Amino acid sequence: MSRTTMMIDPGLPTGLFTDIVASHGQFVDLVKFGWGTALVTRDLDRKIAVLREAGIGFYFGGTLFEHHLWRGRLDEFLALVDSTGATHIEVSNGSIPLEQSEKAGYVRRMTRYRPVLSEVGYKDAERSARLKPADWVEAIRQDLDAGAELVITETRESGRSGMARPDGQLRDDVLAAVLAAVAPERLLFEAPTKQLQVELIRALGPSVNLGNVAPSDVLAVETLRRGLRGDTLLQLVPAAGELPQPRTISVA
Repeated sequence: MSRTTMMIDPGLPTGLFTDIVASHGQFVDLVKFGWGTALVTRDLDRKIAVLREAGIGFYFGGTLFEHHLWRGRLDEFLALVDSTGATHIEVSNGSIPLEQSEKAGYVRRMTRYRPVLSEVGYKDAERSARLKPADWVEAIRQDLDAGAELVITETRESGRSGMARPDGQLRDDVLAAVLAAVAPERLLFEAPTKQLQVELIRALGPSVNLGNVAPSDVLAVETLRRGLRGDTLLQLVPAAGELPQPRTISVA
C-alpha cells in the first residue's frame, strides 16, 4: 500500500540537505520548507534542484501562505510557487484569525494552481485544545469537499499541539472520531517525535502517512515502518513459531 513520508526542512545548510536527500531520499515523498524559511534561504534554488533530481515533491509551510494572506499579498505567494515550481500548496489557518469556512474557500481557490494540502488544528495549544472531536471531523470534511488532496493534522514541529496533548501524546478522542469519518489515506499526520510515530504506526499500520519528520529521523521512521526497531517489532513482524535455541559455543 502506498504511503507518504513528508520531511520538514527547518533551514538545513545546503550541503547537509543535499547529503540527506542523496542518502535517504528514497524514503521521502515530500519535503516541506518549514514556516517561512524559504524567504531567507539564500540558495533555495540549489535545494530545489536536488529535490527535482531525486523526484521528490516540495512545498512551503502553511505559515508562509498565512503570512502572505494576512498582508494581502497572496499574488506574491502564487508567484513564488510558480517561479520555484513547487509541486503542492499548503493552506492553513493555524496562526491567523481565519474561520474554517473561509479557509475551505481558499482550499478551493488554490486547487486551480496546484494540488492542495490543507491543515486542521492551531499552533496555539490552548486554542487547539478547545477544538472538539466533531470540530476536527467537520473541518477535515470541509477541506476534502473543497478539493484538498490530503488533510494534515497539526501537531507543530514540537509534537505538543493540535492533535497532540501538551505531554506529547495523541488525543485519542480526536483520532477515533476522525478515523470513524475519514479514510486514513486522506490524512497526513504530523509526527515529529518518536512517540507520535510509534503511536500512529501501532494504531494504523506501517502505511500511515507521516509528516514533519525531521531530516535526522527519516531512516529511523523507515525502520519503525518495517518493524526493525523494538517499538514496532512485535506488532509488525510475524513470529516464525517456536523461538530457536541459541547454539552452544565451545570455549577452548
